Amino acid sequence: MKRYIRVIIQVGILFIFSLIGTLIVHSLHIKFPGSIVGLILLFISLYFKLIPVSFIKEGAGFLLSILALFFVPATVGVMNYPELLSVHGFLVLIAVMVSTIFTIVVSGRICQYLENKEGSKVEE
Repeated sequence: MKRYIRVIIQVGILFIFSLIGTLIVHSLHIKFPGSIVGLILLFISLYFKLIPVSFIKEGAGFLLSILALFFVPATVGVMNYPELLSVHGFLVLIAVMVSTIFTIVVSGRICQYLENKEGSKVEE
């Protein structure tokens, strides 16, 4: 029972960062997603150790475990427009495949670079 309450509080903390980002975007009248500003604020807070990772770790893990459920409304929305997939479906499929492969390759290269950099620090 205690773990569930902790997860709810941690998800609430993540929601507060998103809300703060949204409020900043609305108050400054900029055309940028508020949730992204909230994620940047969360990253800065974690990077400078303003809040410890333990404050959000279980809540973030819970949200990641149910991440696939967040895509259901978007998928159902696409099903309402079959002409989109019939006319441009192949192009959308190619774009998704190319961007996925690109993301995997770039992420892998960055991870290899960082791992090699850490390995050279340990050897010194």
